[in-house]
Amino acid sequence: MKNIEKKAIDFCKENNQRLTEPRIKVLKIIASSEKPIKAYDILKKLSLVIKNPKPPTAYRAIDFWESHDFIHRIESLNAYSLCVAEHLHKGSQFMICTDCGKVIESHFCELPDNIKKSVESNIFTATKWNLEIKGLCSKCS
Repeated sequence: MKNIEKKAIDFCKENNQRLTEPRIKVLKIIASSEKPIKAYDILKKLSLVIKNPKPPTAYRAIDFWESHDFIHRIESLNAYSLCVAEHLHKGSQFMICTDCGKVIESHFCELPDNIKKSVESNIFTATKWNLEIKGLCSKCS
């Protein structure tokens, strides 16, 4: 957890971003969660360390970390998880266990050629993408 806090501090200093108490607390909450965590669960945990936080406080912090690739939104779960790939990617693949809820982040593939061609032919620039695969993890299968 100290490592992610140091990365966040370094990132904010290097990029002239404010590192507010809610931002660092939200990042720590997401980093400490074993599974992707929903925004209202983040807010509940935030209320244990910050007196009476309002939903916009949590959402602004979530948006900040997501926009800077520290966290990912797992679309199908409407939940957030810490990025494990040092923010060096534009796309992510998530393998989601339908039994235990574990999510494994992977970066072993690119967008399929047919999608790349469709994007290019429609004069569209893809900036980020997520692929979610549901199944059973090795522990549950």
